[in-house]
Amino acid sequence: MKRTLRTTVLTVGVLIAALGLPTGPAQADDTTPRVDLRILVVSDGGPSTDAIAAELTAAGTPYTEIDLTSSDRTVIDAGFLADTVDGRPRARFQAVVLPNDNPFPAGSTEMAALAAYERTYAIPQVDAYTYARPEAGLQYPVHGGYSGSLDGAEAQVTDAGRAGAFGYLDGAVPFEDNDPAVGESYAYLSRPVAGADFTSYVDAAIPGQSTRGTLVGEYRHDGRRELVVTFVYNQYQQQFRLLARGIVEWMTGGVHLGASRNYFAVHVDDVFAADDRWNTELNCTPGDVDCADPNVEPDPIRMTPDDVGHATAWQADKGFTLDLAYNGAGSVDHREDNNGDDALTDRFIADRNRFRWINHTYSHPFLGCVQDTSVVPWRCATDADGSTRWVSRNEISDEIATNRVWGERAGLPLENDELVTGEHSGMKVLPQQTEDNPNLALALDDNDIAWLGSDNSREPAQRPVGPAITVPRYPMNVFYNAGRAAEQVDEYNWIYTSRAQGGSGICEDNPATTTCLTAPLDTATGYDEVIVPLEKRIALGHVLANDPKPHFIHQSNLAEDRIAYPVLDGVLDGYAALFAENTPVVNLRMKDIGAELRRRAAWQAALQTGEVTAYRIGDTVTVEAPDGLAVTATAPTGTTLAGSAFGDAYAGAVSGWTPSSGDPLALVLPTMSTGTSAPVTTGSAEATEPAPDTRVPAGVSDRVPYSADQDAADDTTADD
Repeated sequence: MKRTLRTTVLTVGVLIAALGLPTGPAQADDTTPRVDLRILVVSDGGPSTDAIAAELTAAGTPYTEIDLTSSDRTVIDAGFLADTVDGRPRARFQAVVLPNDNPFPAGSTEMAALAAYERTYAIPQVDAYTYARPEAGLQYPVHGGYSGSLDGAEAQVTDAGRAGAFGYLDGAVPFEDNDPAVGESYAYLSRPVAGADFTSYVDAAIPGQSTRGTLVGEYRHDGRRELVVTFVYNQYQQQFRLLARGIVEWMTGGVHLGASRNYFAVHVDDVFAADDRWNTELNCTPGDVDCADPNVEPDPIRMTPDDVGHATAWQADKGFTLDLAYNGAGSVDHREDNNGDDALTDRFIADRNRFRWINHTYSHPFLGCVQDTSVVPWRCATDADGSTRWVSRNEISDEIATNRVWGERAGLPLENDELVTGEHSGMKVLPQQTEDNPNLALALDDNDIAWLGSDNSREPAQRPVGPAITVPRYPMNVFYNAGRAAEQVDEYNWIYTSRAQGGSGICEDNPATTTCLTAPLDTATGYDEVIVPLEKRIALGHVLANDPKPHFIHQSNLAEDRIAYPVLDGVLDGYAALFAENTPVVNLRMKDIGAELRRRAAWQAALQTGEVTAYRIGDTVTVEAPDGLAVTATAPTGTTLAGSAFGDAYAGAVSGWTPSSGDPLALVLPTMSTGTSAPVTTGSAEATEPAPDTRVPAGVSDRVPYSADQDAADDTTADD
């Protein structure tokens, strides 16, 4: 079983990057070159170079991009690549990424300048996607190789790959096959040409043969090192996400600014309360403001003590902790209706220290404008002068404070500066409420709230709300109003099929939404066969994208058929099958996720304005950054700062954050040989299809969870 990190946000010493240069003397002389910790990305607008640039951006690794399709682009020459600083030769880039092994015309002076630069300073080159050919150290595919689709194939990390930059993987690298009608991954499989100094890091079986061909490998020639990649990809595809870390570690020799980890957190909303059930006849949810039928009573879904036992056993088996967003009034009301009995709450309180807890307000009211439910959809009520009527500051504050007191009396281990409001209310909700309730910020200040959960499908970026900073959460497309798989499928069919098929027609009115169904799903099999695989793929995509944002479901999904577990199992079991023990899922609580996102935003802003400088001279890496800025980097185990080891171990390296005092930070790297990984070789080939767009159609009720914008790696669903 894989270990899961449930640490607070990383606070490690600044981790500084080393190139694949031979280690210099402890006291470097004036001839030892300075190598700046920055990547040169030369792009032709194709998906593969864009994918590598996206990986660098997400990690916070600085790079300079040159667009070969731009008429006024920078010309690459010796003066652009290197110069002298304080009498010392300087290499301005620690690695080079090209769209293929040579994207320039024959006899190009730019390619000649790059080759000379790479030889002089031992700079590795990644070829993002290249044709298998002798110039890249490989035989043409016609000589016993293969050219074509690898959709659904399973590649493998070789022994050399696992001993080097790809050692964080267990071995398997499955290629996606999300749509049999669409070619998603074109590749060339080939073997090295005779006499080539070529090491394969990732390979796959050549169809129809007993031999294997390389997909990622290192080609050493003419005093240069190239990482040759012979399959096309985009930044969202699982095969790239699995290999992206290794590509970066190879090209940087395992030392660079920025860091990447695999995060997963799951919030369970409405704990102690009950969630109203989807009505398959009315195609809405009785009890919801937009489903008013006086003849139909709401049918609540609420967990049982056995469901709590299942959750605790599941957590122990997975080495994972759920975050429970609770509403104390749910328990109080249940006791009032059941002569003081509430076995569910009693069981939760007995097991309270096995979970993390978040204040979700006492009774889960809507905290934005006063809702006028006399119309469908609802609208904001107004005063006689036309001004919006808002829920008051006292009402909001009482909901926060009363739930906090209830939780404290129950002995829940709380972090009092965390809050998720019911339906993320109080914040703007389009189209009805175009601004925040002005009383929300005041109530947050009254209660010392620092971290406020928000809906990533509405607002993917962090922002301040009074004293608090938002923590965007991904809605999973496991509906809040479904405790049984058949109910989930019925609602899914209503949303995603056409009117002619008995659906709502929302999808046909919004053709950009690609999750629309061509036919209704079978209510007996559709959940396991269609919805679970899709939701697993979306969530695992977030995990593999260095994205710490939490996902959220509802307590109803842990009750009855327990429909959340197949999705969560798919994510965690799928992850465990892919990654080595040294690369566990990082399972942070909400405030630590918020702090991570906030530091990243500040770091990215400093990179964009050129406030950070980092370079290596011999064994020493120097980072210059503004006072108070948290610096992030990745380095080999054994790197020291002021004589002390630093860094938290992850994926065979150390990485994390440390605040800058404004003075240069000097780190000493361990004795290292020349980098062992090589940059990805790329060649020309057909562009891969992007992941499907599953944006929520306009006009969908904001109380029902809907599908995700896969292109933006953004689940789009509303919540309850």
